[in-house]
Amino acid sequence: MSETSAQVQANPLLKAWQTPFETPPFAEIKPEHFLPAFEQAFADHSAEIAAITHDPTLPDFANTITALERSGKLLSKVAAVFYDLVSAHSNPAILEIDKEVSLRMARHWNPIMMNAVLFGRIAMLHEKRSSVGLTGEQKRLLERTYTRFHRAGAGLDDAAKARMAEINERLANLGTSFSHHLLGDEQEWFMELGEDDRAGLSDTYVAAAKAAAEERGMAGKAIVTLSRSSVEPFLQSSDRRELREKVYKAFTARGDNGNANDNNAAIVEILQLREESARILGYPTYAAYRLEDSMAKTPEAVRGLLERVWKPARERALADRDALQALIAEEGGNFALAPWDWRYYAEKLRQAKANFDDAAIKPYLVLDHMIEAAFDCATRLFGITFEERKDIPVWHPDVRVWEVRDRDGKHKALFYGDYFARPSKRSGAWMTSLRDQQKLDGAVAPLVINVCNFAKGADGAPSLLSPDDARTLFHEFGHGLHGMLSDVTYPSLAGTSVFTDFVELPSQLYEHWQEQPQVLQRFARHYRSGEPLPDDLLKRFLAARKFNQSFATVEFVSSALVDLEFHTQPASASRDVRAFEQKELEKIGMPAEISLRHRPTQFGHIFSGDHYASGYYSYMWSEVMDADAFGAFEEAGDIFDPATARRLHDDIYSSGGSRDPEEAYVAFRGREPEPDALLRRRGLLTAPEAA
Repeated sequence: MSETSAQVQANPLLKAWQTPFETPPFAEIKPEHFLPAFEQAFADHSAEIAAITHDPTLPDFANTITALERSGKLLSKVAAVFYDLVSAHSNPAILEIDKEVSLRMARHWNPIMMNAVLFGRIAMLHEKRSSVGLTGEQKRLLERTYTRFHRAGAGLDDAAKARMAEINERLANLGTSFSHHLLGDEQEWFMELGEDDRAGLSDTYVAAAKAAAEERGMAGKAIVTLSRSSVEPFLQSSDRRELREKVYKAFTARGDNGNANDNNAAIVEILQLREESARILGYPTYAAYRLEDSMAKTPEAVRGLLERVWKPARERALADRDALQALIAEEGGNFALAPWDWRYYAEKLRQAKANFDDAAIKPYLVLDHMIEAAFDCATRLFGITFEERKDIPVWHPDVRVWEVRDRDGKHKALFYGDYFARPSKRSGAWMTSLRDQQKLDGAVAPLVINVCNFAKGADGAPSLLSPDDARTLFHEFGHGLHGMLSDVTYPSLAGTSVFTDFVELPSQLYEHWQEQPQVLQRFARHYRSGEPLPDDLLKRFLAARKFNQSFATVEFVSSALVDLEFHTQPASASRDVRAFEQKELEKIGMPAEISLRHRPTQFGHIFSGDHYASGYYSYMWSEVMDADAFGAFEEAGDIFDPATARRLHDDIYSSGGSRDPEEAYVAFRGREPEPDALLRRRGLLTAPEAA
């Protein structure tokens, strides 16, 4: 056996996987396997691209576009496994390899995406796209392929291409550093809770704090970590104001501590390089470049939406602030409301006005039951079923896997759920895949992942979710359905391969089912007694949903506006990131008692990669559609109406990127979305009243 063959045999990433559904054999995969596997994958892909580029026959759809779709299979396979581990279960060795891989990945893709000969073949086909008898999906693929290459700089001269390649490499390096720094700050900080530090905290919170301590090798102690699912409930319920301040300041200072994990310099350089790349490509700003290829099209359209929401949200927030300050005075407090007080007093006010607090409903929102609820809604809407599998290899013992079958009982997908916070996992919640759906050379079923950071129950108790956590679970499962229900031929158009400001529609729309009375009555059951959620508590929960929406809207829209300003103003304006942030917040009249949902130094959405750069607004753009889209079920008089669900499946969830998103939405709804649906949903159409 040759040395190369021996290496292949020894490297599980380079072998055919003899596992159920050819899933990654995680137990066999070690950090040292990745670089050799990437080397082989890069070489294979480069050879495939060279064969397409130098094909002596005239370009046609099969020998150019379809051939591109077939290329890079090994690279996709290795990268999917690697990036899952980087985000969900990293270690120092993996993070070190990530630095090397991000650079190598940029170096691999630059010459492909800027290949003039290859782009010439694509452009020739694009020119005669109307006359070569393509299907609708093929036309869409050709158009997206042409756009992708054009926007990457394939039409530039050699000097500009060389500079673009340098910029891309440096941006890849900076984005990786940004996310590693953020993870570093999150891993290093915790606050121990002594017996006297637990005033106001629920038993379930303390149990979760003990489980978090155990995860860090501190059995018998209880800690607050910098995971959002640890921080926000603490700020909401801790009676110890000085501890709330300490936790709040640590959370909002991530990436901004002047230590080895500081992200300020990275942001300055990222913005300079993005601006330069946009100019090379012929755009006045990076935002103009990014938004041209979106539903919004222009920075002006984005600003228009955000400002329309900002004004009523800010007015309501100022009224809410006054009500919270009055509550402090009533209680004899001699201090001004601060950002670490808002959630605490808003919760008190909600208990007084709506007679509801999160702690009352949390014992009924058991993680396992909410997973069942998400599955049941999908079964009722789309006819798919879920059966847990214990024979599928996973990357951590907490990960669970379900086989998904269609109406006819045929295998449709595998769904991996990785729900609990741990130090090896980055914060937040996301959906990704280990393999995407396609039908190019026979049916390929997707392997879809949801990752969350919920608090684990201690001493064998189940994990209990806050209403926000339960909504997050449904949100990510909505993305998951977008991947699992995908039914397209070409991998580049599968699942979530859509515009950023459309990709949040399937996820945000799915959240609506989580808070429907008939869903909660069935699946919200007390973790000890098994009793269903009492009608009275359900009514109070539903009535309290719009409570404190001004706060949620202000912290989101301000972040989206700051993102937009970072990418529309000259990069020189943000050389001092903190001063720029402050100036923008003053400009919009940001209430001092509310902070950005993501301060710049921890804004991974826009700085750990470019996926949401100039695009954080997308959640709100999609919310205009999702609030309007759920209205279709309400108008039908049944939240599981079969005819509406069929259209939702066909036009939104299964079509991936195979059609224009506006056309897809209108096909489902029969018209364009009605913008006021968003303000109505958030309770911001009526005159302001306290909280």
